[in-house]
Amino acid sequence: MMLHIPGVLGPADLERARALLREADWQDGDATAGPLARRVKANHQLPLDSTIGAAVGQRILERLGETPLFIAAALPRRVLPPRFNRYEGGGTYGRHIDNALFRVPGTDDYVRSDISCTLFLSDPDEYDGGELVVEDSFGAHRVKLPAGDMVLYPGTSHHFVTPVTRGARLAAFFWTQSLVPAEADRRSLFEMDQAIQALAAEQPDHPSVAALTGVYHNLLRRWSQP
Repeated sequence: MMLHIPGVLGPADLERARALLREADWQDGDATAGPLARRVKANHQLPLDSTIGAAVGQRILERLGETPLFIAAALPRRVLPPRFNRYEGGGTYGRHIDNALFRVPGTDDYVRSDISCTLFLSDPDEYDGGELVVEDSFGAHRVKLPAGDMVLYPGTSHHFVTPVTRGARLAAFFWTQSLVPAEADRRSLFEMDQAIQALAAEQPDHPSVAALTGVYHNLLRRWSQP
């Protein structure tokens, strides 16, 4: 399931994040790429121990905790601290699939990449190219969102970033381990949750609201792996 989540970061948070990132020390993306990824990766990233990255990432995590659509869709168990990349001057990232596991920096813990997340920090008119292209059984989906908006997609998806031919594309990216590992089960729970909310808004006293809520939680109890 791909999902566009608007307004994760508001104007004030965006302004602060962009100001901090302008002062950051960026490094070649090769530093965090494996042998295969180095063949297709041409961008810049913040070092994993960047204090600026940690500060901006912490604010993103706080905002995710205040974003009901993210919580309903991802059913997050753990979220890897956000990382940051910049594409410019023809920068690109060829077709690839993300690692299954990512170590949490400074620990021996790992996050399973059930869900890939990209939070755009540059507006579409600030750069040409730089589209995130995600492939699934229905074809290729091209994503280029307003600054502050985020897209979620399955970590199992092949994807790539098209070359940036003008300006600079700035984004945060990270992975979420879900309480519900199976993508099809998460999709069903999300669709049921949205339907229950719509019914409750229109007919709050309808007996089906309580009945469907019970079904939702029983399915979550069956499919979740806390």
